[in-house]
Amino acid sequence: MGFMSMPAPTAAFEVYPAIDVRDGRVVRLLQGDYARETRYGDDPLALAQAYAAAGARWLHLVDLDAARVGGYSLEALLSRIKASTPLSVQTGGGVRGETDVERLLAIGADRVVVGSLSVSDPHRVAAWIARYGSDRMTIALDARCAADGRWFPATHGWTQQGRRTLSGLVRFYTRSGLRHLLCTDIARDGMLSGPNLQLYALLRQWTPQVALQASGGARDLDDVRGAREAGCAGIVLGKSLLEGWVGLPEAMAC
Repeated sequence: MGFMSMPAPTAAFEVYPAIDVRDGRVVRLLQGDYARETRYGDDPLALAQAYAAAGARWLHLVDLDAARVGGYSLEALLSRIKASTPLSVQTGGGVRGETDVERLLAIGADRVVVGSLSVSDPHRVAAWIARYGSDRMTIALDARCAADGRWFPATHGWTQQGRRTLSGLVRFYTRSGLRHLLCTDIARDGMLSGPNLQLYALLRQWTPQVALQASGGARDLDDVRGAREAGCAGIVLGKSLLEGWVGLPEAMAC
């Protein structure tokens, strides 16, 4: 599909600076590989405050330890971020049950991000969307492209592959009232090789009414603009912000 036929940009576009936390540190993984970690500091709270001072409205906060084994562990950090900044926060990693959803919302999460369980038990997660509201949940379907060209979401910190196709899950959640979808091309995550705009064009075809968040590979302001022009409602920026490839105020101005 050529880019000339992509959907028109959405009216509102949001930039989500990302903070991935492992062992209490700010880190980034290459292509979701826990063995290829780069550390960027020991104070995720200070980084969140810096993003807020730079004008961020939202923060994407991920518990990488819990993403593999379950048991979200960033409650104290989330509480401090909400108490010390005006940031809205979408957060996840290790959300395995309804009590996790309720706890995060009670602490102050504006949206709960559900990844692995949204692949392994979609009917359960669809019930949460109905119960808590479509604006309080973000479904994260992070995927790899198989040899036959089909996309399959990964689970458990991207260490396992789900059996359902990405297209099938997206259509299921669209019927279930999904509003916010975050999708990462795992092969591009942390690589600074540009977001997979072809993937987002496909997703927009499958579910044009969902607010799609691009994630993985963004390296410069052209990539931010490209995601918006592809019809995405927002973009998650991690390594590009941490290493100074993109300035947050400039990204938001796009």
